[in-house]
Amino acid sequence: MDSQPGLPRCYRHPETETGIRCVRCDRPICPQCMISASVGFQCPDCVRGGSGTGHAPDANRPRTLAGGRVAADGRFVTKIVIAINLALFIAVQAVGDRLVDDLALIGYAFLPTGELVGVADGEWYRLLTSAFLHQEIPHFLFNMLGLWVIGGIVEPELGRIRYMALILLSGLSGSALAYLLSPQNQFSLGASGIVFGLIGAWVVLARRRRHDMRPVVLFVALSLLLTFTRPGISWEAHIGGLVGGALVTYALVHAPRARRNLVQYTACGLVLLLDLGIVLFRSAALA
Repeated sequence: MDSQPGLPRCYRHPETETGIRCVRCDRPICPQCMISASVGFQCPDCVRGGSGTGHAPDANRPRTLAGGRVAADGRFVTKIVIAINLALFIAVQAVGDRLVDDLALIGYAFLPTGELVGVADGEWYRLLTSAFLHQEIPHFLFNMLGLWVIGGIVEPELGRIRYMALILLSGLSGSALAYLLSPQNQFSLGASGIVFGLIGAWVVLARRRRHDMRPVVLFVALSLLLTFTRPGISWEAHIGGLVGGALVTYALVHAPRARRNLVQYTACGLVLLLDLGIVLFRSAALA
């Protein structure tokens, strides 16, 4: 028997109260987990085991809050992203500034060698490569810590594919705003846009789960305070990532179940189009 007062809590989502139980194993299940059976509802574990629902055992796999598949490793994509950052960081230490010159975000400028570079010169890849690039050890460690901690909160709630979309769109949104507002000859690099995208996602998820928002708001406030008070910080990338991540996550977790994929794909596509529009506008102004 549940030791807490009130309704029992879902065995897969302990923060969610529910009055529904699996008709086979009698465990409490929330609306996100319940699967229709011939009589009543069953839990994902009973369905996977083949429970007489009329479906194959894997026909109704457990889903995340955003509709993705629940994975055993809740940090699988986060580990890959950190590995990519680590590989590029080691490459920068080995090769030196030349790799930074080739991959960092810059609008439109001449290098000391006389070479013309920048997104406005057609090097659009910089919008994404810069979001995985670091040069200094403290900057790298701080961003990887943020990816590990906050990614560990967000990834299990979205599922791997949706989480990857969030990572890419957050990084792109941060780079797009930095490209739009920063001086055209200013280099910018780092995963801060992605980290702030995860922060924006965390805010949306905490609100959706009806968690206590006070520690979340305090964390966001402190992060923004550091953004605008520390020198050498690309606040544009931070704000772009934060807004982009929040918009994407809101669409992912609030999409109606009946049209979930359509709404989610459309929302991600609109954020991508907005970023591309910003890039095209800035490129036209610089070229």
